[in-house]
Formats: sequence, structure tokens, C-alpha cells
Amino acid sequence: MTPAELLAEAFARVPETVERAVRNLSEDQLAARPAAGANTLAWLAWHIARGQDAQIADLTGSEQVWTSDGWYDRFGLPFPADALGYGMSRDDVGRVRASSDLLLGYLRATTARTLEYVRGLAPEDLDAVVDEAWDPPVTAGARLVSILDDCVQHAGQAGYVRGLLFFVS
Repeated sequence: MTPAELLAEAFARVPETVERAVRNLSEDQLAARPAAGANTLAWLAWHIARGQDAQIADLTGSEQVWTSDGWYDRFGLPFPADALGYGMSRDDVGRVRASSDLLLGYLRATTARTLEYVRGLAPEDLDAVVDEAWDPPVTAGARLVSILDDCVQHAGQAGYVRGLLFFVS
């Protein structure tokens, strides 16, 4: 297995994990919180896609799927187009309301862009420095691992939140 194939396999699993967490739930259920101030399933699913989308767009030098494919308009959230979820208040987290179909559609579109990118990477591409603001500078490989780590952590949180709220597999 090449590094590109390994990354593709890992990123392709994220939507499957998120789908298990959000499927067959209403918008109200997706907006429920297991505790006051906790993240909702809707916010977790949206944030997974937004973070991945923004960072992959940065790596590829392309526009985010969020705006280029009209997802920003379809969601109709009360945030600027560049909002990713980082640093949002409890109230803002609660404003992320969407159907599971919409959340999964955006995540799948983002993942398709990610897979297109990673499948085209040669091993030496992973060593390219993409951010010199850090010491040591960040390579494409390190950035991809960081993106994937964030996605997987939040997807696991979504599964846990579903279990806390609904005790349904």
C-alpha cells in the first residue's frame, strides 16, 4: 500500500463513522446536547466537514467545496462563509441545525475532494513544506495527519454523543 492509498483509506472511513452517528435522526435530535454547553451531533458533523474542506482547499490552492458547490447557501447558517466552528460560543454551536442528509452530503462532497487530492500524491509530495510559521515547518504529510486526526476525534465524539442521547446503535 502506498502512502497515498493509506491516506485515502483512512479519509474514506470518516463519512461512514459520521453516518452511523447521525443517521435516522431528526434535526431536533441532531441539535440536542448530552449536557448543557456540549457540542451537538449537527455541529460535530458540520465541523468535521468544514475543517477538512478548508484545510484541503488550502493544500490544493482551490476554493472550498462549502462555497464552490453551494453548500454554504444550502445550509443557510447565520455565520460568515469562512466560519469553521473553531472558537464558537455555546450559542453558536446550537445554531448549527441541519438534516442528516445535508450534513452527510456536505461531508461526502468534501471527502470526495480530499480523496481526489490524496490519491494523486507521490511519496515525495508529503515532504513539501506547506507552512513555515511553525518550528519545525509543517509538511503536507504532517498537515494531512493533523486533518485526519481532527476528523477521527470528532467522529468518535459524535458516536459517543449519539449513544449518550439515544442509546441506539
